[in-house]
Amino acid sequence: MKSDPRSHLTRRTLLGSLMALGSGAPWHAHAQDTFPSRPVRLVVPFTPGGVTDSSGRVVADFLGKRLGQQVVVDNKPGASGNIGTAQVVNAAADGYTLLLAFDGTMVINPHVFAKVPFDTMQDFAPVGKIGNATLILVAHPDVPAKSLQELIALSKTRAGGLAYGTSGIGGTPHVAGEMLAQRTGAKLEHVPYKGGGQAMTDVMGGAIPLVFTAVAGAQGHVKAGKLKAIAVSSAKRTSALPDVPTFIESGVPDFVADSWVGLLAPSKTPAPVMARLNSELNAVLNDPALRERLATLGIEATPGSPEQFREQMQRDLAAYGPIVKAAGIKLEQ
Repeated sequence: MKSDPRSHLTRRTLLGSLMALGSGAPWHAHAQDTFPSRPVRLVVPFTPGGVTDSSGRVVADFLGKRLGQQVVVDNKPGASGNIGTAQVVNAAADGYTLLLAFDGTMVINPHVFAKVPFDTMQDFAPVGKIGNATLILVAHPDVPAKSLQELIALSKTRAGGLAYGTSGIGGTPHVAGEMLAQRTGAKLEHVPYKGGGQAMTDVMGGAIPLVFTAVAGAQGHVKAGKLKAIAVSSAKRTSALPDVPTFIESGVPDFVADSWVGLLAPSKTPAPVMARLNSELNAVLNDPALRERLATLGIEATPGSPEQFREQMQRDLAAYGPIVKAAGIKLEQ
């Protein structure tokens, strides 16, 4: 009697599976080799067109070429980034859904909203940081202060202090302004705008004396003499405006308030997949072409490890809490 050849195939397949299990090879041991086998979705929790969205699209383009699969940007705006961020929490932890993480959403929103639909440190696995966007404090040219210390002294002589505009309540520029006031005793009054563009228009027109904003949006006006640069928020001077001192150089120790963007995955994403994503992200961040594209957006690429990104998120989350509480910054969903 002849045996059915399919039975041998079935037995061989079963035997191979058992040998793999017996050897201690986990099911996801092949994940790094086969990932990705289909397009990856990158959730951007903001509307198209802004700096955060633009940085995500640039990275998605370069990363997709490295991975051999398209990285598709999916804009899910709302509630200062909370809505799109929450969608990634509930996505499958397989590496096919990533989040473009913005510091305002991840480390400031948990303090300014009574409740957010995610836990920054528990619900996500860091892939890596993309880069920093340095902030700058600029003044109308007629403001009679040439340095930060002169500006602080001037604010204390004005009834109501000096007004500074930002892109909105609870954003990194707003928190940076509050941090400056709390650390130096400067009398500053926050004026929130719906976006940074109108704030820039008003400071150049003399409607307000100061604006805290990203270097990318101000450097052209500074170079043209339409605005006076006071200080930048990075740990060291920015190459975009190398003659502008940092807040640290200007007498405020440890004042660093860079905005940042990075990539996160749902927690419990397999380690081999995370390793592949971090490796490819670092590769594109070291690509001169990508670094130049990010630089035009005011972002300095910062390749690094998931652990370094996690440590920064934890550090910023802890640092901003007391500042937000002391300033009484609150937002409703």
